[in-house]
Amino acid sequence: MLTIIIPVYNEENTILKILKKIEKQKTIKKQIIIVDDFSTDNSLKKIKEFKFQSKYKIITHKKNYGKGACIISAKNFIKGDIVIIQDADLEYHPKDFKQILTSFKNLKNSAVYGSRVLNKERYSNKDFISNFRIFANHMLTIFSNLMNNQNLTDAHTCYKAVRSKIFKKIKLCETGFSFCPELTTKLSNLNVSITEVPIKYSGRTFSEGKKIRFSDGIIALITIIKYKFF
Repeated sequence: MLTIIIPVYNEENTILKILKKIEKQKTIKKQIIIVDDFSTDNSLKKIKEFKFQSKYKIITHKKNYGKGACIISAKNFIKGDIVIIQDADLEYHPKDFKQILTSFKNLKNSAVYGSRVLNKERYSNKDFISNFRIFANHMLTIFSNLMNNQNLTDAHTCYKAVRSKIFKKIKLCETGFSFCPELTTKLSNLNVSITEVPIKYSGRTFSEGKKIRFSDGIIALITIIKYKFF
């Protein structure tokens, strides 16, 4: 079974669409864990009204803590053999779950990342919205690879899938977007290799609700160093 953790913060325009897309993956046995991070719009109302077909759990925060905090809150409720993170917007496509899960048929694979750039000749402005995002993602991935002795093409993808027995062993501390480099670094520290598969990606702009900022990139660098050396 695949456990899908969905952090949600003010995504009333997309949350039902992404839930429908997830439930359309009929061939995958799923557990959906949604963590509403104190949304101030109608996100939680829409989630509660949604007709789930899969096993599900709704967790609510009394304060806005961040993406990492949502994942920490969901951790104790994981029932699946594999866990994956799914953003509540429409940037990532649940159709790619199948390809990611196929990689786990190789029992040697303990972590699989969905790469937005694997097997592509070049980064696309159409996908990443801006040249700056392309540059930032590329440089952060290079730095992560150097520090963690990895060879990833997209270290900061949302689609990180890990066998639950390993995921549960990792003590997660970061409450914000820095959960992402924290997990990658801690997998490296455990000598867990990461396999990548190509995925589709449709980036959105800040006006469309994108929340990650330039400062999050700086925090990502600090996070990698912190968990690698301290």
